[in-house]
Amino acid sequence: MAPLIALLAGTTAARLAGLLGASALDGWHPALRVGLALMFLLTGVAHFASRRADLIAMVPPALPRPDLLVTLTGVLELAGAVALLVPATARWAAAGLALLTLAMFPANVTAARRRLTLAGRPVTPLGVRTALQLVFVAAALAVAFGG
Repeated sequence: MAPLIALLAGTTAARLAGLLGASALDGWHPALRVGLALMFLLTGVAHFASRRADLIAMVPPALPRPDLLVTLTGVLELAGAVALLVPATARWAAAGLALLTLAMFPANVTAARRRLTLAGRPVTPLGVRTALQLVFVAAALAVAFGG
């Protein structure tokens, strides 16, 4: 749920800053870029911090080197978060992050099916996780193709 909160709070705060005079954030499209960047910053950092072991456990067993995959996806999320904040690269970054989110979805399925815990709490049920992933992909596609 923290990624959704980061997306919504970041977008709202950026939009408010735009309304208060920050011209670079004047509009929903740039505000959504900031919210999405904040969300991917949060999830990217998790790949290297306290949740790393949980994320490694989520990788489907058929895939090799779960530790390397978690590192790679974390680096891509962090790089994408930065690129979202640069107008010249934001659309490409958003499209790439939408694809990355879809590519990582099997890990969410694995976590839900195996009833793993994240940070000591049971994972979000698959239906809710699927809905959240659709929101994240939709937000990324809105940045890639909107505004």
